[in-house]
Amino acid sequence: MRKIILILMLIVAVFSGCSLKKSTFSPSELDIMIGQMVMVGFRGLELSADSPVIGDIKNARVGGVILFSKDCTLNSTVRNIANPAQLVKLTSGLQDLAEIPLFISIDQEGGIIKRLTGEMGFPETPSAAELGNSGDIKAAFRAGQTIGKTLKESGINMDFAPVVDVNRNSANPVIAALQRSFSDDPRIVARFADSYIDGLHSEGIISCLKHFPGHGSSRGDSHLGFTDVTDSWDSSELYPFQKLVSDNKADMVMTAHIFNSRWDRKYPATLSRNVIHGLLRRKLGFEGIIVTDDMQMQAVSGEYGFKEGIYRAVKAGADILLFGNNLIYEPGLGTKAVSTLKQLVHEGKITERRIRQSYERIMSVKKGMSSKH
Repeated sequence: MRKIILILMLIVAVFSGCSLKKSTFSPSELDIMIGQMVMVGFRGLELSADSPVIGDIKNARVGGVILFSKDCTLNSTVRNIANPAQLVKLTSGLQDLAEIPLFISIDQEGGIIKRLTGEMGFPETPSAAELGNSGDIKAAFRAGQTIGKTLKESGINMDFAPVVDVNRNSANPVIAALQRSFSDDPRIVARFADSYIDGLHSEGIISCLKHFPGHGSSRGDSHLGFTDVTDSWDSSELYPFQKLVSDNKADMVMTAHIFNSRWDRKYPATLSRNVIHGLLRRKLGFEGIIVTDDMQMQAVSGEYGFKEGIYRAVKAGADILLFGNNLIYEPGLGTKAVSTLKQLVHEGKITERRIRQSYERIMSVKKGMSSKH
């Protein structure tokens, strides 16, 4: 019965008329659309009756979750991942809760940035920097394929990778220092990212380019606060995004919480309509899903607060709001985010038409996802 309902919902999602001026959605259908725009992190190696994420998925209908290996707030190595068998049980339990298949996501870039480690029994892969330095384009495919196979076997369908930031500042604390960039040459970045994505795709895993419009030149860390790249950013940093979008390789794009007064005098990229709608949608022609970087990072939450951050990100054109729920932990955060979005629609600040645009992009990817598995 659930499969029949899902098929009907997917048909409605794909064939619903975008040209309708007035919304014909009932409140419950609006709730479904809003829920799909939220992705949240949670605590627990397993689902128990009192796990808040159960309410996030069943009642608030959040469309996705993100998994972590460490709990930053508790400074603990116990969060969502212990070993392969435990992870499969957790991800299948999460999917069983959802009426619409969940995006189950993770940051598995390779090298230092990984949530599935060798100690836990998962295969490891080289960092982007190691791959780029090797000059071996096939190694990038193999790394993507290895990660893709590991994720698929674990019940994870989305990888927040590859990083396509150009390595413009060797002292960058969040990109260069962590070996996350393929190269300081935008063309090499694009080529290696393309091959890596092919590897992920060979196992049916959704990729995500990050961090738009380029975090490679920053001196600061947007996890910690306001990060200004006005004087360091260069237009060549757009090249990998542009090339991968034009080659139809970009499933999703993640925005960066960086500020550049030449793009927008007031807002960082994640909250800027000039950047998301103007640069990424109109100039680069990207029609897929745009996801925010973690909305709890200080560059957004510390400067704008919860409701204002959500309002600005959706207004700017973001389709999925990501709440890692790890830098700060709040039970039921997914439900809170959904309620806030709902409130913004009821207040007339965000239109139902705008919600529907994001919902249709999300459902079009989920329809493809369900046909692969």
